[in-house]
Amino acid sequence: QGQPVESGGGLVRIGGSLRLACVVSANTFEFNAVGWYQQAPGKQRAQVAIIDENNMANYADSVRGRFTISRDNAKNTAYLQMNNLTVDDTGVYYCRYGGIWGQGTEVTVSS
Repeated sequence: QGQPVESGGGLVRIGGSLRLACVVSANTFEFNAVGWYQQAPGKQRAQVAIIDENNMANYADSVRGRFTISRDNAKNTAYLQMNNLTVDDTGVYYCRYGGIWGQGTEVTVSS
């Protein structure tokens, strides 16, 4: 199993949207959960969303209703659709699979 690889971060205005992707090199991708985590400036890394092998998703209260996590097992990829972004969503977003962290992708929300 290789390190997850995130992409899709960038600079966006308040109220805008971004879609993050996490590609995992693992033959067992479809059998395990994938999580997305935010590390805001000066704060600890915190889970924002997780999806299990049955496509059951859970969200942090701060993003519920704005973010959607999904997965495409045929592509070994998990996604995080982020809508109606606020400045509090700024940070580095990490994907975690099988206990392994990706390198992160940076999201900056500005006014």
